[in-house]
Amino acid sequence: MKIIQYIKDSPRFKKIALWLLMPTSQARPRLWVTWFVNPFFHKRGKASVIQSRTRLDVLPFNAFSLGAHSTIEDFCTINNGVGKIHIGNKTRIGIGSVLIGPVTIGDDVRLAQNVVISALNHNYTNVLVPISEQGVTTAEVYISDETWIGSNSVILPGVFIGKHCVVAAGSVVTKSIPSYSVVAGNPAKIIKQYDPVSKTWKKTSTHEHATH
Repeated sequence: MKIIQYIKDSPRFKKIALWLLMPTSQARPRLWVTWFVNPFFHKRGKASVIQSRTRLDVLPFNAFSLGAHSTIEDFCTINNGVGKIHIGNKTRIGIGSVLIGPVTIGDDVRLAQNVVISALNHNYTNVLVPISEQGVTTAEVYISDETWIGSNSVILPGVFIGKHCVVAAGSVVTKSIPSYSVVAGNPAKIIKQYDPVSKTWKKTSTHEHATH
């Protein structure tokens, strides 16, 4: 472990190590990393499936796990370059979706098609420097058990989504959502919420939510 810390603390050796793991200015790891390194660092649950046309941009220096009986569909992009990605059991990541860590997704979660969940922001403080050279910040996204994210939705950094929620199609979620809520819109707002006292759903908005 001392040598790993030494590499992290040395800009020169860190640059060399990153070059060995992935080509310059690219997010995809080199084939030798995918074939011979990642399997020893990342965890796959029983009967989990990663479809062949998934772009798996995962590297050994951040965690990646996929729970039992979970599926990542074709044309998805999974990137743990700046933070861990954990996907729970019996969860499905829909076709064309994008996950950029750090992201944690619970059990029995459903992501429809083309959902973007990103915990990464590019810094923008100096107008004289290209944004690509100003670094990034991250804030973990957490999606609790049994939640359904509709197609073409976007979940932004730092958002916590509670248990058994529905995010309507095309929503942009900028703030955290309590459990047992239905949200819609850009920015997404709660339109319906379950009341455990009366055991009924109560509307909080007159706006109709999109099909999800």
